[in-house]
Amino acid sequence: MVRGKIQMKRIENATSRQVTFSKRRNGLLKKAFELSVLCEAEVAVIIFSQKGRLHEFSSSDMQKTIERYYKYAKGGHTNNTDVEQYMQRLKRESANMAKKIEHLNDSQRKLLGHGLSICTREELQEIESQLERSLRSIRARKAQLLMDQIAHLKAKERLLIEENKSLSEKCGAKNPRPQEKDVVTYCSRSCQSSETDVETELFIGLPEMRCSKAV
Repeated sequence: MVRGKIQMKRIENATSRQVTFSKRRNGLLKKAFELSVLCEAEVAVIIFSQKGRLHEFSSSDMQKTIERYYKYAKGGHTNNTDVEQYMQRLKRESANMAKKIEHLNDSQRKLLGHGLSICTREELQEIESQLERSLRSIRARKAQLLMDQIAHLKAKERLLIEENKSLSEKCGAKNPRPQEKDVVTYCSRSCQSSETDVETELFIGLPEMRCSKAV
């Protein structure tokens, strides 16, 4: 049985209209889902019924899809005049950039001492001023690096002195050395004892008489 062609006009019967809406809505959402899966397309469908009920489908985040739509609708379509103007602006910017690059290359060659024969006295004076400013900056940076290195070495020296002091104290506690005062006292006592053993009495005569007197 062949189905008849449906005439595109509002369905007057409310029940038939509601049934048709449900069927067509489900079919439309199913087709949107199939399109998103089969073709990897970003699809969003929003349907409001006659009573104001919302029916929607989105293959991704609905809000992001709407934002993408607004962004494309506002700035996505441009006419040929806009494209030509944009291309002309790009050409002008490219030409200006090429001039700036050429000027920088020329300045670099002059700073290196090349192509100075065509320079005027004012240009040579400007190049000299640039070199002097660069030299001052280099010297200042070099001095700063040297000061930092000196400070680092001093800090390292203080650390080594502290370590040496600590090691000396540990070695001194294990093997105590005699103090200078004790050495002097010991020497004085030794000298006194040796002086008492020495005979200082003067005696004139033969050895035998000296010995008998001593007895």
